[in-house]
Amino acid sequence: MSGNNAGNRTFIPRMTLTPSDKRIAFAFQIRQFSLAVCFVMTINKSQGQSLSKVGLFLKEPVFTHGQLYIALSRVTSKDGLKILSLNKDGQISNNTINVVFK
Repeated sequence: MSGNNAGNRTFIPRMTLTPSDKRIAFAFQIRQFSLAVCFVMTINKSQGQSLSKVGLFLKEPVFTHGQLYIALSRVTSKDGLKILSLNKDGQISNNTINVVFK
């Protein structure tokens, strides 16, 4: 979501793992991707949830300031919050527009 490869296609190599436990009678190797399982949900579906880690992708401004509050208040600590916000040109930005209709 962030860093030098934000917005780029990234290839994830498989890792070869060899157990080092001497109690195993034979040697073997496992090749697997080093990925962690994650889940995606909309801001409205997240209402009422308490989550330890939240990644918020703001491709465009949120509909109302109430939605932004709901999205930001789902995480239990600020260390578990990551936000990626894009501007009109699709470039990474450090702000978003609070859309309010009269």
